[in-house]
Amino acid sequence: MTLRLYDTKAQALRDFVPLHEGRVGMYVCGPTVQSSPHIGHLRSALVYDQLRRWFAYRGFDVTFVRNVTDIDDKILDAAHREGQGGAGEQWWALAYRIELEFTAGYAALGILPPSYEPRATASVQQMQQLIARLIERGHAYPAADGSGDVYFDTASWADYGSLTRQSREHMEAAADADPRGKRDPRDFALWKGRKADEPDSAAWPSPWGEGRPGWHIECSAMAARYLGPEFDVHGGGLDLRFPHHENELAQSTAAGEGFARYWVHNGLVNIGGQKMSKSLGNSVYAAELLALASPLAVRYLLGQAHYRSTLDYSPESLTVAEAAVDRIRTFLSRVERRLAGTRFAGVGAPVVPEAFAEAMDDDLGVPQALAVLHDTVRAGNNALDAEELHEAAVAHGQVAAMVQVLGIDPRDPHWASDDAGPAATALGVLVERLLDDRRAARDAKDWAAADRIRTELAEAGITIEDSQTSTHWSLS
Repeated sequence: MTLRLYDTKAQALRDFVPLHEGRVGMYVCGPTVQSSPHIGHLRSALVYDQLRRWFAYRGFDVTFVRNVTDIDDKILDAAHREGQGGAGEQWWALAYRIELEFTAGYAALGILPPSYEPRATASVQQMQQLIARLIERGHAYPAADGSGDVYFDTASWADYGSLTRQSREHMEAAADADPRGKRDPRDFALWKGRKADEPDSAAWPSPWGEGRPGWHIECSAMAARYLGPEFDVHGGGLDLRFPHHENELAQSTAAGEGFARYWVHNGLVNIGGQKMSKSLGNSVYAAELLALASPLAVRYLLGQAHYRSTLDYSPESLTVAEAAVDRIRTFLSRVERRLAGTRFAGVGAPVVPEAFAEAMDDDLGVPQALAVLHDTVRAGNNALDAEELHEAAVAHGQVAAMVQVLGIDPRDPHWASDDAGPAATALGVLVERLLDDRRAARDAKDWAAADRIRTELAEAGITIEDSQTSTHWSLS
């Protein structure tokens, strides 16, 4: 089956045909680092990690670029607010501190690091070159008021609005800059002349005067710098379609670049049925979420819905996710213990089932792929119970391949700390002591005491399995 993706610009599923055979270039809008990451940031990053992993499984050599917007109005405003009433923090220090929080959140969830992760402040020269080209082509103009601002002339580009299927006449005024030198309210800023109350460190020399780049030009310049003037996939959250991605598309194509061939957008996050927003006070931050459950369970939770759907989060959903990953973990370890030393050890090839591949090829159908995963776990457990060891080995290989593709392999050393900590250690000591008591009761042929301990463990949610040489326990 051909891999298909929903292209937001075409508003249709399209067969994926790479620009260069065997290679994929992906650009994903990364964070504007003015405040701590929340659940929506993690969900978005995870979506494109899943897509990247699937491209790689399908044999593509993936170049993955995710930027860091480290200069922006929001960052300057945040630094100014923190500085009120005290020494405060330099904007660049705040940006770097928040960037580290994002990096830690991504790493905790096993999100692969990008091939390149450029900061906007390192590509100002490329942004100025792109702006100069737009002015030369008649699609941008320096403000006539001496402010140093440069704007994109939306009226000059007939295709403006094509990404979101809007006509220019019905668009609201661009709110990304002071309209002091605009010819039209809908024109957006490419370069922002320095204001008197802004720090010297937030301004760069340019042909139009000291200032800094606008938000939209940053991504256009960085995408072209690291992937070339045309590349395969541009990703980001649904909330970025307009104006950010619309403006990226306009300025890059007006400058003569092919830019993105496929536009992919992930859905947003609701909290208990409500849209997450600062005004409602219901934001769930990455650090809070990762304190509530294991990182593996958080990854499972945030990645289980279809990427284009709205993900509805509640604390209860974490419990369900923990149970799901425990079922997978228990199955894999159960098969490995049973097959150890037999001729079936290592029999199952690490290849995903055809139904799983079909689901992933169909616009990254992770919910359907997870259904295949859990069906395979169930069938594998049944085979093991029936002593059908060859079938159990095949299921083991398929499950191992699927969890690796999805980045949720509980055996991966990355998740080794999931079971660590004082609570897990204390539980282990208590369970092992009870198992020692049970072994002593069995040796003394006190079957009633042995059965009572087994029942008590089961009521506490602990399953035990006896072999000829040992007893293994796991959470149910």
